[in-house]
Amino acid sequence: MNNITQSERMATRVGSFRHSFLEKSKERLLPKKEYHDFGLNDDNAEAKRSCLDALSDRVVRFRNGSKDFASKLYEMGRSDRRKVVFAMKAGLSLAIVSLFIYIKEEQLSKYSIWAILTVVVVFEFSIGATLNKGFNRALGTVSAGVLALGIAQLTVLVGRAFEELIIVFSIFIAGFLASYVKLYPAMKQYEYGFRVFLLTFCIVLVSGRHGLQFLSTAFYRLVLIGVGAGVSLSVNICIYPIWSGEDLHKLVVKNFNGVAASLEGCVNGYLQCVEYERVPSKILVYQASDDPLYRGYRTAVQSSTQEETLVDFALWEPPHGPYKMFNYPWRSYAKVSGALRHCAFMVMAMHGCILSEIQAPPEKRLVFYEELQRVGIEGAKVLRQLGSKVERMEKLSKSDILLDVHEAAEQLQMKIDRLSFLLVNSESWEAVRHHGENEHPDNLIDVKDNENKQPEITSLNEVGDDPKLDIRIEPSVPEPSLSQTATKSFLSRAHLSFFADGIVNEPESRVYESASSLSLATFASNLIEFVARLQNLADEFQDLSEKANFKDPLEQPLLK
Repeated sequence: MNNITQSERMATRVGSFRHSFLEKSKERLLPKKEYHDFGLNDDNAEAKRSCLDALSDRVVRFRNGSKDFASKLYEMGRSDRRKVVFAMKAGLSLAIVSLFIYIKEEQLSKYSIWAILTVVVVFEFSIGATLNKGFNRALGTVSAGVLALGIAQLTVLVGRAFEELIIVFSIFIAGFLASYVKLYPAMKQYEYGFRVFLLTFCIVLVSGRHGLQFLSTAFYRLVLIGVGAGVSLSVNICIYPIWSGEDLHKLVVKNFNGVAASLEGCVNGYLQCVEYERVPSKILVYQASDDPLYRGYRTAVQSSTQEETLVDFALWEPPHGPYKMFNYPWRSYAKVSGALRHCAFMVMAMHGCILSEIQAPPEKRLVFYEELQRVGIEGAKVLRQLGSKVERMEKLSKSDILLDVHEAAEQLQMKIDRLSFLLVNSESWEAVRHHGENEHPDNLIDVKDNENKQPEITSLNEVGDDPKLDIRIEPSVPEPSLSQTATKSFLSRAHLSFFADGIVNEPESRVYESASSLSLATFASNLIEFVARLQNLADEFQDLSEKANFKDPLEQPLLK
C-alpha cells in the first residue's frame, strides 16, 4: 500500500463519482448530431466533389437562407405590428424633410442634409426615446454652436497669426473635457449629447472661419436641425404613438407570469421525478433555450438592463393613458421587478436541483409530496395575483395575500423538522451519538431524567415503532440485494463503484445515498426561502401602488 504513487491515487476508478461525472461532461460536450469518424469521411467526400456541385450547393444554401430570413422578418412583423408602424413612420419623416432639397432658397437646399441626418439619428421606436435623443441633440448642437461662434470671433479679433493655434487648442480642450465628463455615471443618459457636441463643435469651428459666412452657416444648420427634430417628434406622437412606459408595464407583468410558471413547473417536475437524459448545452452556458422551466425565470433575471433603459425613456414621456400624473414613479416598477428577480433566483436554484447529477430517491420525495406541492401552488398563486394587480393597476385588498403561502411553508417546515432523520445518514448519526455516550458516562444521568419524556426518533428503524407516524418508505430494491447487483439500486442515478468481482462498493453507495437525501433538503430549503422573499416583493408592490395612485379594488366599475 505504501508503494502506491500519487498518479495512481489520482487515477479515476471506473464507476466512481469522479468517473461518472467526467463521462457526463463528455456527453454534454459532444454535439447532438452524429458524425462518422468526426468528419473525416465528410472531408474526403467534399474533396471528391466537383466545383460545379460545390457552387450549386452554395446557391441552394443562399436561397434557403434568404427564404428563412424573409420568413423571420414576416413573423416579426406579424407578432408585433408596432414594428411595421415604426418603420412606416420613419420613412414618412424622411420623406417630409427631404422636401427641403427642392426649395428654391439656396441656403436651405444647400444644408438640407442636416435635417435628414437629424431624422435618421433622432427618430426612435418610442416617444420617450425620441424625446431623449432630441433633447440631447438640441443641447449638444446649441451649446457647441454658441461656443464655436465665440471662439471663431476670438480668432478674428486676435488675428491670422494665432488663428490656427487657437482653433487646434480649442478642439483639444473640448474633446478632452467632453470625453472625460461623459464617463461620469450620472452623465450616462447624456452620452449622445456629448457626441453631438463634439461633432458639431469641430465641424462648425473648422468650416466657419470666414467671418460673416460663419454666422449664416451656423444659423441655417441650427434651423434645419430643429426642423428635423420637430418633424420626428410630431410624426412619432401623432401617428400611433408607442410609449416606453407601457412597454415597461407589460414587461413587469410578463415577468410575474413567467416566474410563476417556472415555479409550478419546477415543483411538479421534482415531485414527478422528471430527469433530463441530456442537459441542453445552452442551459449549461446560460443562453436562451426552449426549455419552458428555464425560459420563464431567465426572462425575469435577464430583463434588468431592458428595464433600466425603458425607465430612462419613460421618465421623458408626458402623462398619457392611465399614467395621468407628472413625475410618474417609473423607478418603482423597476424596484418591483428587482424584488421579483430576487425571488426568481430561488426558482433558478430549484431548477438546478432537477438538473443535478445527484437526485433524491422517489420514495423520499413522496413523504413531503403534499406539503411541497401546496407551497408551490400557493407561491405561484401569489405571483399571479400580484402580476394581475400590476396589470389592472389595483391596490391590494385588506386581507393578507401571503397568509396561505405562509401557512403552507410552515407546515412544510414542521414536517421537515419532524422527519429530519430522512434527510441525513441516520445510521452514522446514531453511531456517533452512542460513541459519545460511551465516552461520557455522566450523560447517562440525563438519559434517566428524560425517561418519562416523549421518545425521539433517531433512525429509520424506529419509525415502525411509533404509531403516530404512519410513514412507509419502501426502497426500490430490497436491502439484501444491494450487495449483489448494481442495476437495481435504490438510487435514481446509479453512479456506484464496483470491485473486481462485480460487487457494489457499499461504503460509496452509502455516501451517495446520504448526498441524494441532502438534495431533497436543498430543494425544500430553497422553496421555503422563496416564500420568505415574497414578503419583500409584496412590500415593494404596496409602495408602488401608493406612489402611482392605483385604484382601490372596491372601486372597480361594474360590468354591464
